[in-house]
Amino acid sequence: MSVYQYVALDSQGVEIKDEIEALSEKEAISKIRNMGYFPTKVRSRTAKAAAAKAITRPQRRRGAGGRVKAKFVSQFARQLSTLQDAGLPILRSLRILQEQQRGGTFKRVIGYVADDIEGGSTLSEGMARCPRAFNRLFVNMVAAGETGGVLDLILARVADFMEKAQRLKSRVVGAMIYPAVVLSAAFTMLLLLMTFVIPSFSGVLTEMSEGAQLPKLTQVVLGISRWIALGPEWSPSITVAGRTVRLGGWIVLVATPFIAIALLRFAKRFRTSRLVLDMIKLKIPVLGQLSSKVAVTRWTRTLGTLISAGVPILDAINVTRETAGNEVFSNMLANVHNSIRQGDTFAGPLRQSKTVDLIISNMVAVGEETGDLDKMLLKVADNYDEQVEVMVGSLMHLLEPVIIVVLGSVVLTIVLSIFLPMISIITALSGAA
Repeated sequence: MSVYQYVALDSQGVEIKDEIEALSEKEAISKIRNMGYFPTKVRSRTAKAAAAKAITRPQRRRGAGGRVKAKFVSQFARQLSTLQDAGLPILRSLRILQEQQRGGTFKRVIGYVADDIEGGSTLSEGMARCPRAFNRLFVNMVAAGETGGVLDLILARVADFMEKAQRLKSRVVGAMIYPAVVLSAAFTMLLLLMTFVIPSFSGVLTEMSEGAQLPKLTQVVLGISRWIALGPEWSPSITVAGRTVRLGGWIVLVATPFIAIALLRFAKRFRTSRLVLDMIKLKIPVLGQLSSKVAVTRWTRTLGTLISAGVPILDAINVTRETAGNEVFSNMLANVHNSIRQGDTFAGPLRQSKTVDLIISNMVAVGEETGDLDKMLLKVADNYDEQVEVMVGSLMHLLEPVIIVVLGSVVLTIVLSIFLPMISIITALSGAA
C-alpha cells in the first residue's frame, strides 16, 4: 500500500490534514469520504520525487513553429481547469480545446500533447516536449497537480499566476507608451526643423549681420543644424535623380537607437553582461527602484505558486531562478539554494544578500516558522504588485510635466538663437538712426 497525504474539510468546514494508506488515489479519496470528510487535496508521498523528475526530465523540441503568446496559454489553462473540474477525461478535454483553436501554432501544440497522452505519456510529459509553449513553471506545476490528484486546482492556480504576471507587464509597458510616442514625435519634428528650416536662416542671418560675429548661442545652434543636415566633410553621399546628396548627421541620430537595441540584445546572450546590465538598471534613480519591485513581485509569486503546488523547495528555487528576469536576483536565489541544501534557513541568506528589503526576509522567516512559506511569498508578491501600480501611476504624472519642460526648453533655445541676432541688428539700426 501507498501512503497518501490529504487535506479535507469536515462537516463544520474545518480543514484537516492527515495521512491514509490506500492502494490507489481513488481508493484514498473513497476512504476519506467514508470518514465523512470532503477531500480538497490528495497527494502521494512520492509527489516530490515526481515533481523533481519533471524538472530534470530533458525536453524535446517539437516542430511547432514560433513561441506561443502567454495570453493564449493562460486561457488554455483556465479552460482546461474548467473541463477537468467538470469531470471530463484529460484526452477528451485536450481534443475539445484543440478544435476550439482557430488554427496556427498553438492548435498544433495542443494536438502534439494530446497525441503524447494517447500514446501513454502524462500531461506534464507531453507539455515538457513543447517548451516554446509551456515553460518549466507550467510543466512542473502540472506534474505536481497530476501526482496530488488536484490537476484542476493547479491549472486554475497557473492561470491566476499567468494573468497576474500579464497584468503587471501590461501596466509597466502601458506606462511607457505615452512618453515613448510623445518623445518620438518631438524628436521627429525637431529633426525636420534642424534639417530643413534652420539652415535656411543661416545665410539670411549672416547677410543681415554684415560680417559681425553672431551670438554664441546662434553659432552653436547653426553648427548643430549644419551637422545634422550635411554631416561632416567625410560623410558618404548618395545620388538621387542625378543629384548628389551628402548623408548628414541625421542618419547617426536615427540609427543610434536601433544600434543600441541590437547591441543590448547581443550582450544579453552572455550571463556576465546580463549581470552588469541588471546591476546598472537597479542603480538608476526611480527606474531602478521600479525594476527592483517588479523583479521581487515576479520571483516571489513564482516561488510561492510552485511551493503551494507541492514542488520541493530546492527544485522550485531552481525553476524560479530561470524565470526571475534579473541576474542579480537570480544570483541571490542561487545563494539561497546552496544555503538551504547545506541545512540553513531561507530567510538567513536572503537577509545577508541585502538585495531585498528587510520586510521580505522577515515575512519569509515568519512563513518558515509557521509552515506557510508559500502564503507569505504570495502576500509579498501582492503587496509589491500594489506598490508597482502606485509607482507607475506616480511616474506617469511626473513624466508629463518633465517632457513638457524639456521640449519647451529646446524650442525656446532654437527660437532665441534665431531672434537674438535680429534683435542685435534692430538695436544697432535704431542707435544709428
